[in-house]
Amino acid sequence: MALDEISLAPRVLRTGRPARKDHDDEDAAGRVGTTGSAAGARSAAGTPIVVDGEVWGVMIATSVEPLPEDIEWRIGEFTELMATAIANIDARAKLTASRTRIVAAADEERRRVVRDLHDGAQQRLVHTVITLKLAQGALRPDDGNAASLVAEALEHAQHATDELRDLAHGILPAALARGGLGAGVEALASRMPVPVTLEIPTERLPGTIEATAYFVIAEALTNVAKHARAASAAVAAWVEDATLRVEVRDDGVGGARAEGAGLQGLRDRLEALDGRLQVECPVDGGTLVAAAIPILTSAVEA
Repeated sequence: MALDEISLAPRVLRTGRPARKDHDDEDAAGRVGTTGSAAGARSAAGTPIVVDGEVWGVMIATSVEPLPEDIEWRIGEFTELMATAIANIDARAKLTASRTRIVAAADEERRRVVRDLHDGAQQRLVHTVITLKLAQGALRPDDGNAASLVAEALEHAQHATDELRDLAHGILPAALARGGLGAGVEALASRMPVPVTLEIPTERLPGTIEATAYFVIAEALTNVAKHARAASAAVAAWVEDATLRVEVRDDGVGGARAEGAGLQGLRDRLEALDGRLQVECPVDGGTLVAAAIPILTSAVEA
């Protein structure tokens, strides 16, 4: 219902001050006023809801009896409570959006570092390894120290290449960026010492959501490999009610500590996206690590 220029609400919005209207007022005819009269209202009073110094809305009370003279000021006491609640909600929304932008920016920085490592240092090391192999092949059998030095340099270069590749994977794997959550988790599962069953959606999600889900799964599987003494694990992810839900289960000895540094870091990251982390360790063994990541509210890309 559109607000007429002569109805009570626009008057309060224009002036930013309380106002009242009685049935006999000359300007009580507007659409809102007419509707109120048809419902039997004889008197109305409105007070602005002021949030951060600006009129956010209006609260209006109507009555079939004449309202008390001070009613608009009494309504004002209630609208102050409403304004406080609205301001708190607004502040929380802005804080969540800010923290989400920080997470997205951090993920983008990780991607940049991975690209720089791959295109820069890693490529140089690969060329170094190739050059050393060529030099090793060109050496004569009787070159003695030269051959052993080249072999040692080749070994160091190969180790450095492997360590750099592992470092880049730990920051943000290329498979995640190229193929999405499913590809990233498949790469994780392939390196696990126990079989891992996967149920991951194929559709792509915003990068920040995929990265967060990946880190949850990676931390849970790392704990399975290091501490759980499990025979198997299962990873599932699905979208439900605009939320990505992730579960990692294992059949190990349990005992995961929800307050551990790794899980606490995940909890902080999830809270930045207005998400939640849940860790369950039943007495009969096994561990469940579950996360819920809202998609609509946290899908902010850098």
